[in-house]
Amino acid sequence: MRIVLFGAAGMIGSRVAAEAAGRGHEVTGISRSGRDGTRAADAGDAEAVARLVAGHDAVVLAVSPPRGGSEATESLLEVGRAVLEGVRRAGVHRLMVVGGAGALEVAPGVRVVDGLVFPKVYLPTTVAQVALFDLVKDTGDDLEWTYLSPAALLTPGKRTGAYRVGGNQLLSDNDGNGHMSAEDYAMALVDELEKGKLVHRLAHVAP
Repeated sequence: MRIVLFGAAGMIGSRVAAEAAGRGHEVTGISRSGRDGTRAADAGDAEAVARLVAGHDAVVLAVSPPRGGSEATESLLEVGRAVLEGVRRAGVHRLMVVGGAGALEVAPGVRVVDGLVFPKVYLPTTVAQVALFDLVKDTGDDLEWTYLSPAALLTPGKRTGAYRVGGNQLLSDNDGNGHMSAEDYAMALVDELEKGKLVHRLAHVAP
């Protein structure tokens, strides 16, 4: 599979790139900076996106918004709109979005972003990721998209090789913890790219 990965220099993106390449997939890593062996490009430019993704089988969007400030939502939505438009222009249909846990529900009709108290430093990022999910859900019917939400806490760690797949309800372990390694999340994402079982939906992966 030929994959374009936006945000390939980030904590999650770099692990997705390594997981996919380790399985024999051809990964073109894109980042704004061009560091760590990635190609420098602006994911907020639809024309540039179309050129980059043409001829590929799938696109992974793993771009993170700024951590603070009200500009986080508009910054991520600008990228989301450009990527959606770019993949359409290029005729690529498969789109995997690295999501956050904020769009998941803690009770029927109550999202994580609405039902939990967040440290102020994380709230703008969470709100932005929820807005990106809404954008893809509302405008991406012509694409084979999946928005993959991780556990509430996602950090670098070990690839255990185990995870659960849920719907839109936030999952936790028997002790009420929701922690997942970025390595296991990357494994789950590439599994979905290969299997295509979670198309046109938000899906939650957790330990």
